[in-house]
Amino acid sequence: MLLRNFAERYHEILSVDLKGLNLTRIEEFEDFYLKQIIDSIEPYKQSEVFQQKVAKVEKIIDVGFGGGFPLLPLANHLKEKTFVGLEARNKKCLAVNQIAEKLNLKNVKTHHQRLENIYIDEPIVMTLKAVGKVNDFLERVNTDQHVTVFFYKAKNFYNLEEEQLKKAKKNWEIIEDKQIKINNIDRYLIGFSNKNKVGNNFNNLVRLSELN
Repeated sequence: MLLRNFAERYHEILSVDLKGLNLTRIEEFEDFYLKQIIDSIEPYKQSEVFQQKVAKVEKIIDVGFGGGFPLLPLANHLKEKTFVGLEARNKKCLAVNQIAEKLNLKNVKTHHQRLENIYIDEPIVMTLKAVGKVNDFLERVNTDQHVTVFFYKAKNFYNLEEEQLKKAKKNWEIIEDKQIKINNIDRYLIGFSNKNKVGNNFNNLVRLSELN
């Protein structure tokens, strides 16, 4: 499916089939296409580091995907990869599973789980868009594997999260630091890789490899 056709069908599902769930605040299609679909894919397309890290893993985790962003656009762009969505609100998991089915995306599964309850027991790439501050989320990662985390951030990221970055650097290395240009939108992509094992009490957590 061509990207614009994919976006049109996605927009129709949100605005007609699932109207009332408020999965996106963007009603006009052109804005939706740019700010939700293109904005989900371009950070990957413009970052060689992002591409290289994805190429080395089988599975990408998206945390706090809301209406399915960047989860579903990335899954459509990278059909050879397996995508796992983690979301604290079950109604959004159910809705995005339904959207994925309607869009014929066979490589996506969402789970009503919090990141801090998951033991990441395999190498993965993680994405987070329009969620909280970087270190607040990095501190929730539990793994003894190589994990790369890419945050989609606004252009004023460094001004807002200077202290968060200082804290994050104790256990994480910055591997990507890139301004992304998308028409008139300034997007920031910041990527982290863990220096060593992070988190503890893995035996009490849900193994990522066992989610199905």
